Amino acid sequence: MEENKREIPAEDDNYTHNIQKSNERSLDRRGFLKTMVGAAGAFAVATIPWGTMAAKEMLSGGKKEYAGKKIVDVAAIKPGEAVEFAYPTEHEGALLIRVGENEYKAYQNACTHLKCPVFWSKEESELLCPCHHGKFDVKTGSPLAGPPRRPLPEIQLEIKNGAIYAMGVKPYEA
Repeated sequence: MEENKREIPAEDDNYTHNIQKSNERSLDRRGFLKTMVGAAGAFAVATIPWGTMAAKEMLSGGKKEYAGKKIVDVAAIKPGEAVEFAYPTEHEGALLIRVGENEYKAYQNACTHLKCPVFWSKEESELLCPCHHGKFDVKTGSPLAGPPRRPLPEIQLEIKNGAIYAMGVKPYEA
């Protein structure tokens, strides 16, 4: 059997005969840095619209205008009962609770922990989140137990002509 003998290339080749020297470094440090600065610039320009919207939101003080919406007639809800409704949009759930004879409270019913739905427990007189056993006070919306740390967003109510209307959402105060 004949051994496969390899020839050693000439000394001037220095074992680099397989590298195309004309295109050895198509992306050197300077080219890489130019690419990275260009990408960062493109990213900065792409985020300008979102930054303007965020700045506009922050400068407005969190005050949004919401259209009033009739929830229910006063006679249709008894003390201790709750009514589900959608507010401020058709895709956001809310709860109206008649706490006392002439006392009503309404909150958005998405838990402030992970947005699970919050339910009214008439027996316990508490707002409950079944996902992580969160509890909220019905008078303030503040968390009583579980992982939630922020109160439920409160919906401003108005009673006129024997009906209860949702008029807006109170901004969150830290």
